[in-house]
Amino acid sequence: MKLVVVSAGLSVPSSTRLLADRLAAAVDRRTPVDIQVVELRDLAVEIAHNFTNGFPGRSLAAALDAVTEADGLIVVTPVFSASYSGLFKSFFDVLDKDALTGKPVLIAATGGSARHSLVLEHALRPLFAYLRAVVVPTGVYAASEDWGAEGLPERIDRAAGELGALMSGLSTARPEKKQTVVPFAEQLAALSVSSGA
Repeated sequence: MKLVVVSAGLSVPSSTRLLADRLAAAVDRRTPVDIQVVELRDLAVEIAHNFTNGFPGRSLAAALDAVTEADGLIVVTPVFSASYSGLFKSFFDVLDKDALTGKPVLIAATGGSARHSLVLEHALRPLFAYLRAVVVPTGVYAASEDWGAEGLPERIDRAAGELGALMSGLSTARPEKKQTVVPFAEQLAALSVSSGA
């Protein structure tokens, strides 16, 4: 299976890329996958040109193909102005509108403080729901103080397990209890007896 990691980190080294790598490694430990990383920083000029001329350059076209053909995605963005970065959004704006339909996606973000953690729910999850992707229940946000702290490794492992299960076609839901179906005529008869009719 092919896992594509889209990282929108701008600096080198980048905490965004570090989180992306940890998430990918956690998926690979549970479900061996072929991992390809797409660094949006390297595609910024081609993404801008795609907006103005309507055609992707060679590197951008390869990245768009990789995302389209992936069995699952990990997408990680830094937080800018309480949302995903413009570069991150621009990449998904030039992607074909049907490319992510039904595709499992793990969303993640990095930021300077925990107060931006809701970016996962108010920005990233709605974006990928709009693109008709299947977003795993656990998103991962890492603030500066989370690195080396308790909780982050557990969130990474939980999210990775959910993505791996979706990529493998397994259900992470609990099995449903068998329900007894009572024919409608019997239900009516029981009602008329209990009401004294």
